[in-house]
Amino acid sequence: MQNPVLVEVTRGGMVESRHRGMAAVIDGDGRVVMALGEVATPVFPRSAVKSMQALPLVETGAADAYGFGDKELALACSSHSGEPEHIALAGEMAGRAGLGEPDFECGCHWSSEQKVLIAQARAGDKPNQLGNNCSGKHAGFLCLSCHAGVDHHGYSNYDHFVQSSIRDVMGDLTGASLGHDNCGTDGCSIPTYAAPLDRVARGFARMASGVGIGPERANAAKRLVSACMAEPFYVAGTRRACTELMKLAPGRIFAKTGAEGVFCAAIPEKGYGIALKCEDGSTRGAEAMVGAVLAKLFEDDCELASKLGDWSTKTLKNWNRIEVGQIRPAGELHIVQ
Repeated sequence: MQNPVLVEVTRGGMVESRHRGMAAVIDGDGRVVMALGEVATPVFPRSAVKSMQALPLVETGAADAYGFGDKELALACSSHSGEPEHIALAGEMAGRAGLGEPDFECGCHWSSEQKVLIAQARAGDKPNQLGNNCSGKHAGFLCLSCHAGVDHHGYSNYDHFVQSSIRDVMGDLTGASLGHDNCGTDGCSIPTYAAPLDRVARGFARMASGVGIGPERANAAKRLVSACMAEPFYVAGTRRACTELMKLAPGRIFAKTGAEGVFCAAIPEKGYGIALKCEDGSTRGAEAMVGAVLAKLFEDDCELASKLGDWSTKTLKNWNRIEVGQIRPAGELHIVQ
């Protein structure tokens, strides 16, 4: 079976490009709310599952020991843009455990926010690990390790306490078997596991509803999801999709992107978990898909559904700012506007 076309890119009134994809929406009891395409296909969810990876930080008491509030917890779940606020907070988080930039194992890259990048270049700055989009997550890993009394060196390795803890949590949430056979290495050097897309959605349904997991894990999940919704800038950054989606419906939508066209989300009030992938790895396709899926799930709220539908359709302009086409949901995700 071929995955359906879920996004179209138009030019001059004609379809120029198409994106195929798959999307799964699961409720807290494990029931399928929506399934488009081959949702049992294993995918690497990459950074979309950072909130799952942050659960041991909360469950072990490390977050409380280091005085982490909503901003810190949101950054621990983030793929941030490397803006000054993100960089400063990541350093402060590690500093509470007596550690600094050299202790991170995520690698260096420039800011993805153009204005910040230009300022960095003009100042002659050199990128460091605090500016890595995963530095908030890694700050959380360092704090988890120190709080547990475990040597933090090599915390990104498969057999380290930090990664073993994450593997156990993710296996419990998704019900998927995670190990060497389905393990790859993520961009920030930690293990990443391929799991069936619908199982990833199931994991987020459990985080959103608390169903099927113990009370301690349910409370930790609620705390992380709530922190991200309360501080969406620290989950991503200026004009970023995750931030903008959560700002559209404060306290009602949790959203987190991943590399290679993955997007995950949760709707706490409905207990829904969402996982999708644009088959060709396109970010533009994944963003249109998640906006459209959310719009359909909020059809009972006409105002919010309309906002989400508008957000999922992007107008394309050329360098002279002339409108030339659209990126729009298609097929079963088509939205009548």
